[in-house]
Amino acid sequence: MTELPYYIYFIAMSFIGSVVSVFRKNSPGYIKLFSPFLFISLIIEGLGYYLWNEGKETYELYNYFTVFEFSFYLFILNKIIIKRKAKTIVKITLVIYFLIALGNIMGFQKQTFHTITYSLGCLLIVCVCVYYFFELFQQPTFINLVREPSFWICSGLLFYYCCSFPLYGAINFLNGIPDFLLKNMQTILTIMNILLYSLFTIAFLCRIRIRKYTLS
Repeated sequence: MTELPYYIYFIAMSFIGSVVSVFRKNSPGYIKLFSPFLFISLIIEGLGYYLWNEGKETYELYNYFTVFEFSFYLFILNKIIIKRKAKTIVKITLVIYFLIALGNIMGFQKQTFHTITYSLGCLLIVCVCVYYFFELFQQPTFINLVREPSFWICSGLLFYYCCSFPLYGAINFLNGIPDFLLKNMQTILTIMNILLYSLFTIAFLCRIRIRKYTLS
């Protein structure tokens, strides 16, 4: 069995950070939802790694998980954004996306990775994140972004899904490409995951105050 992918360690680190944030009184409510989500992510990644080592297909596992993942992130973004009308639009979008994605992976793309609805999910996450930043910069009061969990979460999601859109969108066409190109793509995806979960960890811990002690 080969060594675990590096990004799995960063998921574990992010999970630990999310557990710490649960016990912080100044953590937003939506932050506390990340602990079970990241725990499930660890299980799925571990199972996917095992199946891959056994030479078994993993597309079905990741089809259902990525639909769940997109739905979770849209739910979190709905909690983050402020305007009621925008919240309603995101809620409706979440339900419609979930139904379309399930229909796709159980019908049209059930024998392969669901590139169509994955690409759609990327587009939706990017659009809502861009809207979040639009709201953020319209705020009349000063916001310390360094200590704002939503800023780090949306930054991570925006970067990750902007970059993963072309990579995962073309994943079904990668059979037969040279090994060095495949390894380069895997390296890029690993870096993207590491950055995403690192920003999540910052979001979970950014409101922790570190006391400075001086010797008198």
